Amino acid sequence: MIYADSWMTTLPMMLIGMLGIFIVLGVLVAAVYLLNFLTGRK
Repeated sequence: MIYADSWMTTLPMMLIGMLGIFIVLGVLVAAVYLLNFLTGRK
């Protein structure tokens, strides 16, 4: 059974967690691109 009260309290926490994961992944991808740009063969 799905309880609406617990769903409404946990959904914002889940969204914040997922947003944090995507931000960290974006920073890692940007760091890899930057290192590849700075140290790549010309």
